[in-house]
Amino acid sequence: MTRVLVADDHSLFRDGLVSLLEAAGYEVVGQVGDGEAAIEAAGRLRPDLVLLDISMPGLDGLQALHRIKADYPETRVVMLTVSDDEATLLEALRSGAQGYLLKSLNAGEFLAMIEGLERGEAAVTRRTTALLIEGLSRTEEKPAAAEPLTARERALLTLVVRGLPNKAIAREMAISENTVKYYMKNILQKLGAQNRTEAATLALRSGIVQIDPP
Repeated sequence: MTRVLVADDHSLFRDGLVSLLEAAGYEVVGQVGDGEAAIEAAGRLRPDLVLLDISMPGLDGLQALHRIKADYPETRVVMLTVSDDEATLLEALRSGAQGYLLKSLNAGEFLAMIEGLERGEAAVTRRTTALLIEGLSRTEEKPAAAEPLTARERALLTLVVRGLPNKAIAREMAISENTVKYYMKNILQKLGAQNRTEAATLALRSGIVQIDPP
């Protein structure tokens, strides 16, 4: 059972989120209302997943993200926000967040994104992916991959950039989900990326993958 820490300064939203998670079978091991408390709880409780609000008093979510990922890199962190600000999105994903979700998502969409983390997918909606691509299209720096990707790996990475989950990628490429994971592991190693969202970011910035925003 996935152990979750919820960090949000709005108690009404936090309570509702906790109820949703528990009803879906997640174990909520703690809930806090600010960034400093989130860092302390992450160290004390060692959750599998931290749901971290970006806007909190004192130490904000992005600052807390940096500290949590530096001290506990294996802990997955998904940012929660009311705004899909492009700069904040890019900073969060570059800082190691495994997802970036708007609080306006309905319960089904939210849970689907969280469940995808267990399959190695980033918790990022298609709209957020479009914003990411738009932001990266204005980035001048174009780092190259340390080791060239094969044509098959580039094809798979294109589908990742489009926001397809592993199951859909396997169907599209007529391969098994295990093969998708194998290719993805190789891609991450070649690009020096920590997760598929960072890999997609690097691929777009370097021109390995070119795709029009949805």
